[in-house]
Formats: sequence, C-alpha cells, structure tokens
Amino acid sequence: MDLQTKVPIQPADNPIDYQNKVLLLGSCFVENMGVKFSYFQFQNSLNPFGILFHSLAIENLVQRAVNGPSYSADEVFEQDGIWHCFDAHSELCSGDSGEFLKLLNQRLMETKRSLETASHIIITLGTAWVYRNVASKKIVANCHKVPQKEFQKELLTTDEIKISLENCVALVKKVNPKAQFIFTISPVRHLKDGFVENQRSKAHLISAVHSILSSRAQSRELAYFPAYEIMMDELRDYRFYGKDMLHPNELAVDYIWDKFRSAWISPNCLSVMEEVDSIQKGLMHRPFNPDSDGHQKFRTSLQAKITYLQEKYPFMKFE
Repeated sequence: MDLQTKVPIQPADNPIDYQNKVLLLGSCFVENMGVKFSYFQFQNSLNPFGILFHSLAIENLVQRAVNGPSYSADEVFEQDGIWHCFDAHSELCSGDSGEFLKLLNQRLMETKRSLETASHIIITLGTAWVYRNVASKKIVANCHKVPQKEFQKELLTTDEIKISLENCVALVKKVNPKAQFIFTISPVRHLKDGFVENQRSKAHLISAVHSILSSRAQSRELAYFPAYEIMMDELRDYRFYGKDMLHPNELAVDYIWDKFRSAWISPNCLSVMEEVDSIQKGLMHRPFNPDSDGHQKFRTSLQAKITYLQEKYPFMKFE
C-alpha cells in the first residue's frame, strides 16, 4: 500500500563529487543543506554574508563580489552599540566599525573566490517580500531590528525576481563559465507576512525560477531541486515541522537531503560518505571509561580511518 505521492526527481547530468566545490547561498533552508555537505566533508562554502532571504540580496552580494567595490565606512551603521550592514545578515556584526569593515571585505573576497572556483552553486530563495529603506531608497537584505517606520515593505514581481536571477547567472558566468546552478525554493513558511501573503510570495518565487529555466531549456547548467514541493506534498504533516510549526525538523531535513543525495550526489561518492559518517559517529562517541584498553584501541582504529581518508582527500578536516 502506497500512503503518499512522490515528487518525481531525475538524476542530475552533472552530479557533485568529492573533487567538486559547492557554494550555497540564500535562505535558512540552504543552511540545513550546508550542514549536510560539511558533515560528509564535501568542499563547500556556505552563505559568506549570512542568511539572505531574497534574490535581490543574493544578486547584490554576487555583483559586489564580482565587480566591487569594497565596503566603505558610510555603508555600515551602529545600532545599540553593534555595527551592522544592510547587505548582510545580523550574524555578521561587530562592536568595532573598523573590524566590521575588515570582516565584510574579507567575506566579500571569500565570496569572489568561491564564485570563481565553485563547480556547483546552490541558490535557495525564501521570500519575495522585501524591505526598502526609506532614507536610501535601497532594498535591504536584513533590517537588523531598525524601527519598522524606516522601511517600506514590497512584494517583488515574478519578472523582478527572474531578472535578478538572470543577473546572478550572467555575473557568475563572467568569472566561472562552467558553473552549475541549482535553484530551490525554501520550504520554510514565512507566516509573519501572513498566510495568504506567504503563498503569494512562494508562488512568485516558483514562477520566476521556472520562467528562467524555461527560457534556457537547452542549457544543462541551470536546474531545479523541488525541496519546497517535497515538504508540501510528501511531508504534508505537522510531525515534520519544528516546535515553531514553520521550519522543517531534523527528520524532514534528513528526508529532503536523502532526496537531494539520490539526485545530485555522484554514486561514486556513496562509499566514501559511509566512511565519513562512520568516523563522525565515532568522534561523537562518549566512552564510560576513556582510559580503558578497549577505548584506546577504538581511538587508534578511528585515527587510522581518518588518516586513510585524509591521504586521499587532504581537504577533509575532522574534529
């Protein structure tokens, strides 16, 4: 008896292996995927400017990374003793303006290197709702709890999102012509915008992504992974959500990752992933008696496995 409908997913023509480099940009769901890539020791870079919820914030980061300019003192501001930038998430902050500028420009250079070297770029869009700063007239990536009266809320149109994504692709292709793009829509619901407003937002995102895919139907360098559709259809039950009833829980993330792995991770990697998983679980093991002979043999065996993998894949780092 089949008790759920399955979202069909075709295996990728250009799957990810351990020699590839992956750059992940976008909403908080891409952070879940980044954690998986790091756990299995793939070469990846995750959100250098922190979580970016909408396409214009991602486009702005890509544009600054590819074309410049560097950030200057007039682009940061102090809020409650902490320095922020409207182009970055709140996790990028500092109590010192000079150190914060240095951090922003360091992350900008890291983004440029990742864009130039990434074989696969995963972009996850969270919302079509954006906030425009009234004073600067600029759409921000994050409001940093600045009073709401200083912003105007807007809903990006499908065309605006499509143009933004096309700009991202064109910018990356200037420095990395062979990069493979994988677009996804975050399954996280933004109910602070409202139930109907969240659905309108997701509809705009989905329409925009599939519009750009349709316009480049002959290109294999642009693809879509149905994370949103899997969550909405295959996992249509609140037991797959966290306590906030908005974010997919650990079980749901594992399920979606497994679907992604089957489509986008090269089958040649699976045995290595199993070895990495075994090591990671071994490192998390907490013995009753750390000084026992049995545990010392376990540690020696574990270290031998790590050394063996690192000889083949020097970029792997186990803690």
